Amino acid sequence: MEIIKRQINYLITSIFQIIQGALLFALVFSGLVCALVLRHFGYNGIVITFGGVLVELIALVLCYFIFRSYLKTEEVKPVESKSKKGEK
Repeated sequence: MEIIKRQINYLITSIFQIIQGALLFALVFSGLVCALVLRHFGYNGIVITFGGVLVELIALVLCYFIFRSYLKTEEVKPVESKSKKGEK
């Protein structure tokens, strides 16, 4: 029972990262879905191409901002050691 409680607690604490992962997954396939929908409604290839590329560019920008939050690192200041009396 303790293992299940730990796993549920882990899922609850990481819900924000799960949502971000699902959003990234949706953004990756958004251009393909757009192209399939446009093809279903009978648009020609040029409209499908421009629509899919436009949606993918928007998704790429959104993915950049999401990944930028992952790649930020906190700078840790090094601990200054106390100098000895004889050193200057």
